[in-house]
Amino acid sequence: MSQYEKLTQTPVPKLIITLSIPTVLSMLVTNIYNLADTAFVGQLGNSASGAVGIVFGFMSIIQSFGFMFGQGGGSMLSRMLGAKKNDDATKTASTGFFSAFIMGLIISLVTFAFLDKVVMFLGSTDTIAPYAKTYIRYILVAAPFMTASFSLNNFLRYEGKASLGMVGLMTGGFLNIIGDPIFMFALKMGIAGAGLSTMLSQMVSFSILLYMFLSGNTTSKLSLKEFNARLIPDIATTGLPSLLRQGLGSVATIILNYLAGSYGDEAVAAMSIVSRISFFIFAIALGIGQGYQPVAAFNFGAKKYERVRQGFWFTFLLGEGLMTVGLIFVFIFSGSLISVFRNDATVIEIGTRALRLHCGALFFLPLTMVTEMLFQSTGHRFGASFLSACRSGVFFVPLLIILEHFRGLYGIQEAQPLAYVLTFLPALFFALWLLKRLDNNQKV
Repeated sequence: MSQYEKLTQTPVPKLIITLSIPTVLSMLVTNIYNLADTAFVGQLGNSASGAVGIVFGFMSIIQSFGFMFGQGGGSMLSRMLGAKKNDDATKTASTGFFSAFIMGLIISLVTFAFLDKVVMFLGSTDTIAPYAKTYIRYILVAAPFMTASFSLNNFLRYEGKASLGMVGLMTGGFLNIIGDPIFMFALKMGIAGAGLSTMLSQMVSFSILLYMFLSGNTTSKLSLKEFNARLIPDIATTGLPSLLRQGLGSVATIILNYLAGSYGDEAVAAMSIVSRISFFIFAIALGIGQGYQPVAAFNFGAKKYERVRQGFWFTFLLGEGLMTVGLIFVFIFSGSLISVFRNDATVIEIGTRALRLHCGALFFLPLTMVTEMLFQSTGHRFGASFLSACRSGVFFVPLLIILEHFRGLYGIQEAQPLAYVLTFLPALFFALWLLKRLDNNQKV
C-alpha cells in the first residue's frame, strides 16, 4: 500500500492510533529526560533546581521557532502530498529545514552576546543566575540543531512516518538520561554536566533525523538547491500558531519565574517541577493529537473532509479518556511526586497545591489542543493562532499578574489552571464552526 493510500483509505481510528503510538512514546521519553534533568539537578539544591526552570523557559523559545518552521512546513507539505504535488513538498521541506537551522544559529549568537542580561531577564534570582548561566551555555551550542530537529521531526510526522522521528527522539532521550548521572556525579561536573548531556543528546537526535531524509526514507527531500525564500512567509504564517503557543508560553514562564522569585527559590523550584509534571501528563493527549495532524492535513488536501471530521472526534475522546486516568493518579499522589524531584518541605507544600489545581484544569485542555491542530493542519491560520494565543498568553499572562497582585503566591498557582478553563469556551465555538462546514462539504 502506498503512503497516499495508507493515509486516505485506512480506517481513521486505526490510522490515528498507528500514527500516535510512536508520537506518544517520543513525547513521553522526551519528557522523561526533562524530568530526569529536574530530578538529578534537584540534588544540587533549590537554586540549581530553579535554574532548570529558568533555562526550560528559554529552551521553549528555541523550540517555538523549530515548531514554527516544522509545523508550518509540515502542514503545507502534507496537504501537497495529499494533492500529489511531491516536488512542491520537497521545496517546502528544504526551505523549512534550512530556515529553522539558521534561526537557531541567530538565537544562539545573540544570546551569547548578552548572556548576563538574558539570564536575569528569564527570571533568575541572584542565587539562581550562576547555575542558569552555566547550564544555558551548553543549550546555546545545541540551539541550531534543536530548531532543525524539531522541524525534521514534524516533517516526518506530517508525512505519516512518525516512527522514523521516534527513533531520533528516543535515542537522544535515552542518551540524556544515561548522561546526566555520568557527567553530573561520576565526572563531578555538577549542573554543567546536565547541560553537556542535553547538548550531546540533541546533536545525536539531529543526526539521526537528518539521516532519515538523506537515506531516501521520505517522500519529500532536503536539498539546498530546493531552498526557496519566497516560501518562508507562507511557512511562517502557517506555523505561527506553534510559535505563539510556545513563544507566549515562554514569555509566561519568564513572568511566572520573575513573580515566583519574590517568594524565594523554593517557589521557583516548585513551579518548575509542577510545569514538568503537568506537561508529562498532557504529553499523552498531545501525542495523540500529533498523530491526528497528518490525517487531517493529508485528507484535507485530498478533499476527504469526512475523514478529517471523524478523526477530530476520535482524537478528542481518546485523548480525554487516557489523560483523565493520569490526572486522577497525579492528583492523589501530588505530594509524593513533588518530593521525588525536590525533598524540601516548602517546595512540596507549594508544588502540591499548584499541581492539584493543574489536574482539575487539564481536563479542559484536550478539546482546545485538537481544535488548534485541526485549524493549523487545514491551513486556517487565524483560528489556530487565536486559540494558541488565548491559552498561552492572552488569558494566562494577565491572570498571572492580576492574581499575584491580589492573592500573592496562591494567585501564581491559580493563573495557569484558570487560563486553561477560559480557553475551552472559544475552542468549542471554533471547533463546531469548522466541523459544520466540513460536514456540509462547504469551501473551507
